Amino acid sequence: MQNQKKIYDAWISSKGHSKMTDNPAKVENKVGGKFTAWDEYISGTTVELIPDKKIVQKWRTTEFPDDAQDSDLEILLEPAGKGTKLTLVHTNIPEGQKKQYKDGWNEFYFEPMKEYFKK
Repeated sequence: MQNQKKIYDAWISSKGHSKMTDNPAKVENKVGGKFTAWDEYISGTTVELIPDKKIVQKWRTTEFPDDAQDSDLEILLEPAGKGTKLTLVHTNIPEGQKKQYKDGWNEFYFEPMKEYFKK
């Protein structure tokens, strides 16, 4: 559970999110709280928090069409051996943008997170 807590705490705090992605972020740590990341390229609202287990957010980037709804982001954390399994489900993405966000999650989140949590 300790690894899950580290990831959860980092994701929902300005300081932790900034450190794990190596880029400034602002996160209000509460349901209804706003967040921005990557120089405000990403923004949204947290809609559900289950400590150390689940984070649900409404999420968008500056590349979403103005009339597009926010996408839905669900992060699930569960024990896996000596580590944590992070399952990220990102839905309701504007037409034609899925691949760039899939690649972006890997490059701008998962790779930096692996380095950060190795320490």
